[in-house]
Amino acid sequence: MDKLLTLLEKNARFTNAELATMLNVSEEAVASQIKELENQGVIKGYKPLVDWDKIANDRVTAMIELKVTPQRDAGFEEIAETIMEMEEVESVYLMSGGYDLSVLVRGRTFQEVAMFVAKRLAPMKNVLSTATHFVLRRYKDMGVELADKKLDDRGTISL
Repeated sequence: MDKLLTLLEKNARFTNAELATMLNVSEEAVASQIKELENQGVIKGYKPLVDWDKIANDRVTAMIELKVTPQRDAGFEEIAETIMEMEEVESVYLMSGGYDLSVLVRGRTFQEVAMFVAKRLAPMKNVLSTATHFVLRRYKDMGVELADKKLDDRGTISL
């Protein structure tokens, strides 16, 4: 099962036939295992990884650190669930270390994201502080290299 998940994570477009060959099992076994993993909620969905920088420059991504007060009997769950429901929010993670929640947000402009933080996140009950970090360039995302490799155009020198 781990090998199947690793292959799907690498490329969700592999056919059952390709997966069966790589795993040395039948197509039916692959199809059955995938269906079971989907039904169990292990596989949550399939999404393409889009390099938005190649087609649109009106997308801004920010990682926001939140320090929050955990709630009695709910911990961080209630505030995380509230944040997850916000349209601008792509991901929410509970963290160890210097802050509690990491929130990945997308917007059209730096100002739009800043206003989202200032007007929607920061004023929330139990939010103690925020720190916003704008993503300037993605080099690798979900295991996929996004940055085009720049060729060394200095040429060769022979002596």
